[in-house]
Amino acid sequence: MRETKYWTWHMAAGVVVAFLLGMHMLIMHTGVLAHIYAPMGGEAVSQANSQFRDSDVRFTVSYILLLGFALYHGLYGLRTILFELTLKPAVERTVTAVLLVVGLGLFGLGVWGAIGAHALAAAARG
Repeated sequence: MRETKYWTWHMAAGVVVAFLLGMHMLIMHTGVLAHIYAPMGGEAVSQANSQFRDSDVRFTVSYILLLGFALYHGLYGLRTILFELTLKPAVERTVTAVLLVVGLGLFGLGVWGAIGAHALAAAARG
């Protein structure tokens, strides 16, 4: 029963990742709509526009959410693939623990980077 719950979360995370990544691609890489997210003029991916978006807390939160859901979806998928090798229970517990530590470490690093970029961009805007 517990594995079914994790698998359901895995599928839901995939849907959220598809939505957030789709929004990211639309905002950053679609020339037709980029002018909406390029208030400083020019390209949407220019440094000025990037700093403008980084100073907006909504973008920072969306980056953190995308990171969290993508890490869960990817690492749980990797765990599932590794478990199909019919590992011993002790090895399965070790794999789970290692992936959990790696995932939390990467999430912490990504959150630190997103918050740092937000703080720098907000300070630069004044």
